[in-house]
Amino acid sequence: MPLENNNGNDGSMSFWEHLDVLRTAIIKIVAVTLICGIVAFVFKESLFRMVLAPKYDDFVTYRWLFQLSELLGADITGSRFNVELISTGLAQQFVIHVKTALCFGAICASPYIIYQLFLFIAPALYDVERHYATRVFGAGYLMFLLGMAVCYFLIFPLTFRFLGTYQVSTDVANMITLESYISTLFTMSLSMGIVFEIPVMSWLLAKLGIINSAILAKYRKHAVVAILIVAAIITPTSDIFTLLVVALPMYLLYEFSIVIVR
Repeated sequence: MPLENNNGNDGSMSFWEHLDVLRTAIIKIVAVTLICGIVAFVFKESLFRMVLAPKYDDFVTYRWLFQLSELLGADITGSRFNVELISTGLAQQFVIHVKTALCFGAICASPYIIYQLFLFIAPALYDVERHYATRVFGAGYLMFLLGMAVCYFLIFPLTFRFLGTYQVSTDVANMITLESYISTLFTMSLSMGIVFEIPVMSWLLAKLGIINSAILAKYRKHAVVAILIVAAIITPTSDIFTLLVVALPMYLLYEFSIVIVR
């Protein structure tokens, strides 16, 4: 029999009652997200200190690279850099402030969002299905956060440092807008969060008997081509450096998926 929960969302409910339960869950999700977003909006200085941290050459990733350079006795990081951001619209900074606060609010509220969604679908599952759903939800959420962290601490800083300091001539100065910086950061973070779901989806498909490690290994070359295509689609810029920086973690995740499935 389907399981029951405190929402009363069980198999005896009508279609409209299910919709009412879903509406209640959505209202709760929106309310919690807005509250978190408002808190993030109020603490503007702390919010943008974190968001803008990768643009400074004392960011933790750059410090690690500088330390590695000293250990190896070679300049693998190049000289220190300074990239200034500009705002070109009258209301642009306020709009970006609101959007950034809402995005951060959604990230902070994400555990509650996952919990509400799980409560909604859990009554329709059998015990074994709920067991696997719990593992998929939990692992998927953790991998999504890991993907965003990898983007924030590794992929985006390297991309920003390369593109933000790249010049075709010393006569041409870089003037990067705040909107471009924020949109690139959020797009890459969301994309990498989704990309890091590859091992979870591979495990799920293997459990369903759709794929196995032999199939993944057999089509490795095809996967490389597909990874490059997907990386080109989700990469916000058109340079080869960013493409490779995004594609490399995807390939490593594919190889990790083979190990997981095996």
